[in-house]
Amino acid sequence: MLPATLRTLVLATLPVACFAQLVPDSFPVPKTYSAKTYKLAPLGPGLEKQDFDAYMSSIDHLRATFSGGGWPHAGITMEDALKDVQGEKARFDARHSFTYAVLTPDGSKELGCLYIKPSPKQGYDATATIWVTKAMYDAGFEATLVSDMKAWLKEAWPFRRVAWPKREIAAEDWKRLPDKPKK
Repeated sequence: MLPATLRTLVLATLPVACFAQLVPDSFPVPKTYSAKTYKLAPLGPGLEKQDFDAYMSSIDHLRATFSGGGWPHAGITMEDALKDVQGEKARFDARHSFTYAVLTPDGSKELGCLYIKPSPKQGYDATATIWVTKAMYDAGFEATLVSDMKAWLKEAWPFRRVAWPKREIAAEDWKRLPDKPKK
């Protein structure tokens, strides 16, 4: 398996045609979500500094709670961060996956990210994962964000069933689920 940073860079450079759409053209993809203490915005150029600052502030925390150890790491550069958000925007615009920055209400600081992706496993339309910075995790924000995002995905998105791997489904159990047939 490729290291996480290399995998991210490779995926960011693949033509978006390599991936199937997650939602149909007729579905109006939400561009924002607002709560009292935070808001969501599609992750893309213009947010690379907030994104970089957020994950670099929480390297050990994210390696332990989100990525399984490969991401983030001290060698990530702002150039890498820009390429990453460009890839996220391309996939968002093509409706292949949707990554949202979780921002303070004024948008000046990123608190974490929400990822909505196609499910590779049978029985699920999509997967949802989140991460929050160590400071926000310690403040108890993660539980609020997860609860809000579960409700939002049910109310505002066309999915019948969303999986939350490593949150509602243990990683080993997720790996054992049958894969969707390759198209």
